[in-house]
Amino acid sequence: MDVTVQPAVGWMTLNDQIKNSGLFFPVDPGPSAMIGGMVGTSCSGTNAVRYGTMKEWVVNLTVVLADGTIVKTKRRPRKSAAGYNLNGLFVGSEGTLGLVTEITIKLAVIPQETSVAVATFPTIRSAAATATSVIRTGIPIAAIEIMDDVQMNVVNRAGATKKKWKEVPTLFIKFSGTPNAVNEHIQQVKQLSKQQGGGDFDFTSDVEEQKALWSARKESLWSMLALKREGDDVWSTDVAVPLSRLADILEISKKELDDLGLFASALGHVGDGNFHESIMYNREDPAERKKVEDCVTRMVDRALEMEGTCTVSVFPILRTRRLSQPINRSHD
Repeated sequence: MDVTVQPAVGWMTLNDQIKNSGLFFPVDPGPSAMIGGMVGTSCSGTNAVRYGTMKEWVVNLTVVLADGTIVKTKRRPRKSAAGYNLNGLFVGSEGTLGLVTEITIKLAVIPQETSVAVATFPTIRSAAATATSVIRTGIPIAAIEIMDDVQMNVVNRAGATKKKWKEVPTLFIKFSGTPNAVNEHIQQVKQLSKQQGGGDFDFTSDVEEQKALWSARKESLWSMLALKREGDDVWSTDVAVPLSRLADILEISKKELDDLGLFASALGHVGDGNFHESIMYNREDPAERKKVEDCVTRMVDRALEMEGTCTVSVFPILRTRRLSQPINRSHD
């Protein structure tokens, strides 16, 4: 239940090659991500709410240090209490401590049954509150993602999916487990959704229909980039807060995005208290750029005041930035 790969192997390529083994690698950031980069950024992804982030899945690393020394961070057994946690040192170090040349990662058993549900809501706060209540109820969902009304409009305009979506705040939820457990969890989440004023609640266990329902979340960033005009940039941010503050920060940040008067949306991995803002602006207009910078700065300050954390990512990466936090070059 593990596999050793070199860093330029993509996680989707790996899963395709081992699909007949009954196992899979569950960490799922952007589709183009490679396992070496996932180690460097300690990435997460939509499955993190159930399976955790990259650091939980690394068994050991082979690393070449600056002086040419080759280090093996750990032996192959999953259980080890011997020595320093060198995996924890190198995973997330973004290549600053050495070059990772080989990675042994754990694999998970493919669940017996999977299902995807999509739930619509009148406000971003009611959607976020539902996500929080699902997590606090202890329902073992595989993933729960949020997209606001603007992002749903973006997906419709880009035409990247076959479905026409309602342009309202929306939760995308994955379920996995035994068939009976999945059905029970779907009904529990549906009830929690209704308690927050939720509207439509669609779900399916059909593999192709699941892909269609989940496609809006996977195509969200690329849909925004597809709508760029000449001279536009998309500023994409990343903050996480304790679950108890998720609805608060999303509600305030969403209002500020709407007040910008620009094409701006909110989406993210709300099961972990994490969300992103994507703001399209004219890079040639200093006033517009300043307005976006101020909005992002306030969001980051707000997250830190709530005992949260942040990385700041920009598409394309800016030559200068006001914020001191490290740039995150992964998609998630």
